[in-house]
Amino acid sequence: MHPTADRRDALRWLANQNCVTVHAWLSRRGRLRTPDRVVFDLDPTVEDFAVVKATARTVADVLDEIGLVSYVQTTGSRGLHVVVPIKPNTDFDAVRQFARDVADVVAADDPAHRTVEARKAKRGDRLYLDVMRNAYGQTAVAPYAVRARRGAPVATPLEWDELGRRGLRADCFTIRDVPQRVAERGDPWSDMSRRGRSLTRPTQRLAKLHA
Repeated sequence: MHPTADRRDALRWLANQNCVTVHAWLSRRGRLRTPDRVVFDLDPTVEDFAVVKATARTVADVLDEIGLVSYVQTTGSRGLHVVVPIKPNTDFDAVRQFARDVADVVAADDPAHRTVEARKAKRGDRLYLDVMRNAYGQTAVAPYAVRARRGAPVATPLEWDELGRRGLRADCFTIRDVPQRVAERGDPWSDMSRRGRSLTRPTQRLAKLHA
């Protein structure tokens, strides 16, 4: 059984259960086996956020080239998530394979700094493009979730041009400043649900890049 947190009272209940950081499925109630988003978890091995930002931009460029819209957020921990809204008409296995093929293209663009190697011992100092969250029953940190870390950093949706912001880190937004940020700037992900596209044609286009 999994709770559906669609009201403030539900969030209070989760907090009362000692749930600090909310993680969400990539699919919705009623269509559990067909996700409506793809997540690329950019997980750095060393503290070099410039590599994380450059990798996020490359992921976005590849996705744009094959006809998909992408969004970015800090994780509140060490990396970034690039998230892609899709039509919920593809099963998790196909979505995960699609994500892996995109990650292969991105890693091949800069193999000195990026890898799809799951084993930490084989990554060296390279950033890991983690696509394993794109599997049935897996979760990803929810936007605006608070991390149980010093300063209470928050996983925060960004505008793409904010990657160039001086001092940007994965944990730079906190529970103290995010409410004001949203009040002043709005939510960069507010239109995400309206921009989901089928993976059929993007997968065909990706095959040419991946060949």
